[in-house]
Amino acid sequence: MSDATFTDADRNDGIEPDMLDPAAAPAVTPDAPATVAMNMIQALNSALDVKMAEDPTVLSFGEDAGYFGGVFRVTDKLQQKHGLTRSFDAPISESGIVGTAIGMATYGLRPVVEIQFADYIYPAYDQLVSEAAKMRYRSGGEFTAPMVVRSPYGGGIFGGQTHSQSPESLFTHISGLKVVIPSSPYDAKGLLISAIEDEDPVVFFEPKRLYNGPFDGWHQKPVQPWKAQAEAQVPTGKYSIPLGQANVVREGADVTILAYGTMVWVALAGAEHAGVDAEVIDLRTLVPLDIETIEASVKKTGRCVVVHEAPRTSGFGAELSALVQERCFYHLEAPVARVTGWDTPYPHAFEWEYFPGPERVAEALKNVMTGGR
Repeated sequence: MSDATFTDADRNDGIEPDMLDPAAAPAVTPDAPATVAMNMIQALNSALDVKMAEDPTVLSFGEDAGYFGGVFRVTDKLQQKHGLTRSFDAPISESGIVGTAIGMATYGLRPVVEIQFADYIYPAYDQLVSEAAKMRYRSGGEFTAPMVVRSPYGGGIFGGQTHSQSPESLFTHISGLKVVIPSSPYDAKGLLISAIEDEDPVVFFEPKRLYNGPFDGWHQKPVQPWKAQAEAQVPTGKYSIPLGQANVVREGADVTILAYGTMVWVALAGAEHAGVDAEVIDLRTLVPLDIETIEASVKKTGRCVVVHEAPRTSGFGAELSALVQERCFYHLEAPVARVTGWDTPYPHAFEWEYFPGPERVAEALKNVMTGGR
């Protein structure tokens, strides 16, 4: 595609104009990096840019992820900044993309590959499970696979059954893989930098419903931009958030809500709607899991509700429920409750019946407050 048919206006489609003006950003100094408002797309792009500038072994590729900058523009302009050998397009072959990344990683590079939608990651599953996840073990530590597989996931965008799936539990089940899901621009950048620097393979799911603004599940309300949120204030320089460190985004005394990705915002809205003094924990990373923060909270509140978009059966919420029961049994005042997607394909025509919204969260909170009845 030539520059005549692909312009900066095309690249910036869907980005808030007032968040693009470089003049709005204060000067960056070595001792105090500037902090500017970013949406999640920009924060992820900044993380990649920072690491590619710092470390010549870091590179990025995927379908349309080079010149075009990715279907959501997360890799926008990285090719212009870092060159064709550091940011490039890949054929439509998810297995080939991940397999190539594994080879690169074992020979000293740090590839960050993009799978265009999480729904398309399944052809690469064997490469991730049988090769990347096992590399350290099968080589006796002689080789590792320091690589990141990025992919937009989740619903709330009317993407239907092939653009809305949440397959995270398929990867948390695999020893050797780490799984990260951010809920804000600030976390997205800090977690992605940590994922790139990790010595083992990381699957990094990006909630696409949060790319351009927070979403609390009240779909009838106007869309809100990130710029109004404190979590959109992102340092332009390098910083990191350790993998395996949860974040208590709302303190409370009556019930603990465990959530990640878009569901963090839905959980906050559900607690407000129910009028319950809920403590909301953003897990940030599913593997490694910050079980200590979870255990301390549930032992304090005596109740627990788990929220995720994925189908209920064998979802990650089942693992969380089991861990809470094992560690906090004598502190529980009610059974652990789960608010999840249904055990069906994601229905395009019934988006909001499937999507776990704040009303369903509020109902679960009220139930656990009465002993689960």
